[in-house]
Amino acid sequence: MDDDEVQLEWLEADLRRAAAVLDPPPAQLTALAVEAYALHDLDARIAELTFDSLTDALPVRGAGEVPRMLTFSAGELTVDVEVGADGLLGQVLPPQQASVEVLTGPHGGAELTADAMGRFACGTAPAGPFALRLRAGGEVVVTEWLRA
Repeated sequence: MDDDEVQLEWLEADLRRAAAVLDPPPAQLTALAVEAYALHDLDARIAELTFDSLTDALPVRGAGEVPRMLTFSAGELTVDVEVGADGLLGQVLPPQQASVEVLTGPHGGAELTADAMGRFACGTAPAGPFALRLRAGGEVVVTEWLRA
């Protein structure tokens, strides 16, 4: 790489930083981009959110920090997920081994493995919008995007 190419790369990096500070993308555009990223698996089935404890459960009086419970369904496949301060716990039903990826943006996230009972865990909770991509039995299933 010659000096001109290095200077162009530095200039481009400086311009990107300046644009991010002076003219950041609108929040709605960022959300749309994150949601559109899920479509790169065009053969994947989308798992619909069928239960969310934030909206579907009755509040428990006196309860402190309660984990968020989520259920996603795609045909016969169901994924139960608990998101709390201690991380993310889940189970694929019917129980089966699966590869589970926690998607947190364009670079992906944690790669998890569900055991024979369909259980998987991640020690850190997603900090922002997230989705799950499951590969089980030759199928690819992606959940809806949610904010943790």
